[in-house]
Amino acid sequence: MSVVIARWIVGVFTGISMVHLYWAAGGKLGSLAAIPQLPGEFASGPRPAFKPSALGTLLVAMGLVGIALLVCLRAGLYFSAVSHGALQWGISVIAVVMFARAIGDSELVGFFKKVGGSRFARLDTWVYSPLCLALGVGLLVVAWG
Repeated sequence: MSVVIARWIVGVFTGISMVHLYWAAGGKLGSLAAIPQLPGEFASGPRPAFKPSALGTLLVAMGLVGIALLVCLRAGLYFSAVSHGALQWGISVIAVVMFARAIGDSELVGFFKKVGGSRFARLDTWVYSPLCLALGVGLLVVAWG
């Protein structure tokens, strides 16, 4: 069972990493829906909370691939399984980060965000935060299963 979950997790993290690589290379498709929006002032409407750099986006992509590799090592996908405690705890820490992302910062992201109404906010409520919650659970299953 945990091998099936591990394959799903690796696929999700790899897919999200490829999207980040596309954005780092200058792609624009879908990028506005992935950045939290601050409430607009007067008639200007909502504006992005930050402007990600290409280097930062590339680093995020590399981190996501790194997480996928850790899961591969733990579950024995494509490599021999590694049962070292540091790997188990490292994946558990990543799971906690996923849970924290799902809960949010109480302002712009997560289930308990205060700023809503933007495309990002809707996707965050229905896609991004539930995905982070599912990934967190799956990472714990892989780490401790």
